[in-house]
Amino acid sequence: MSQLQFFLALVAGGVCAAALALSVLTPMESALLLKVFLGLGFLSLIRFFVPLGLWFDGVLAVLGAVAVLLSIGIFTPTPSFLWMALVATWLFGWLFVERLSKALAPGLTENAGLGLLIPVVFGISILVIWEVVTRAGNVPQVILPPPSMIWARIVASVPTLWADFQQTFLKAVLIGYLLGCGLGFVVAILIDRSPFLKSGLLPLGNFVSALPIVGVAPIMVMWFGFDWPSKAAVVVIMTFFPMLVNTVAGLNASSSIERDLMRTYAAGYWQTLLKLRLPAAGPFIFNALKINSTLALIGAIVAEFFGTPIVGMGFRISTEVGRMNVDMVWAEIAVAAVAGSVFYGVIVLIERGVTFWHPSVRGA
Repeated sequence: MSQLQFFLALVAGGVCAAALALSVLTPMESALLLKVFLGLGFLSLIRFFVPLGLWFDGVLAVLGAVAVLLSIGIFTPTPSFLWMALVATWLFGWLFVERLSKALAPGLTENAGLGLLIPVVFGISILVIWEVVTRAGNVPQVILPPPSMIWARIVASVPTLWADFQQTFLKAVLIGYLLGCGLGFVVAILIDRSPFLKSGLLPLGNFVSALPIVGVAPIMVMWFGFDWPSKAAVVVIMTFFPMLVNTVAGLNASSSIERDLMRTYAAGYWQTLLKLRLPAAGPFIFNALKINSTLALIGAIVAEFFGTPIVGMGFRISTEVGRMNVDMVWAEIAVAAVAGSVFYGVIVLIERGVTFWHPSVRGA
């Protein structure tokens, strides 16, 4: 057991022991599951004498999360041992993830399925802490609604959320992303071919990238109208320069020895470009694609604040904030976060398939 694991196990067991002592005067039937968790957490200190499997910590973390969530609202005001149980739950989850990552490290690629447990446990831990803090701490819903309330709003507003998703993501984001990245790639090839363009267009691209989105968006609305084309134009501006700079840098990534070797084979410019320089630029190009996947979504949503039809993620967020419907705002944020994450994940999977030869992919 590493020093970190030793510390986490000791603190988690100690917190459970202290919380169990504070809950002695509480009737057993009022918090039976919570006391069972605290008791098992205290007994987990025997790990310093008898080895305990990592799955024991995982079960403790799940039991603690369920016990704490079910105990919300039973006590008024919220007792200190409930907060201590939440801390112990988080520590057991951390200990489980730490031990699991250490166990999977030697053959992480062969255990990719189990490796997914690490981000899943981390995400669930954040949601549980969020739920408990907002509900047990009586945080006003206007400031921060609990995840359960946001989920209820998502379920009740599926048609509205789907229409907003279509307007913002399927139209403005995807079309603007493809145009911006495509133009950036083509211009990078032209710049690489012409030193004159390299001297003229790179400073111009830097100038365009420095334009504030809050200043560009209203202009795009006046040029292209209130519908999705104006939002796609903003996305094009935001995604063009990262693709341009990364592609130019990638085209220069191949070494002079490799280019000399291509010349000894009597390879022309286009043969060298297609068979050497573009493959070498692959990691740079995919870095730009991954960066732009998030910039595109942010740009489209912010652009909708400056004029849009009565549909779209940005439109919904701005209007529902004015109505104090904060749960709907968080529902839109959740949909945008999931869409952006999936979009990013798809690009990562494509990158692994295309640049499988690169050391960063082989060691992933």
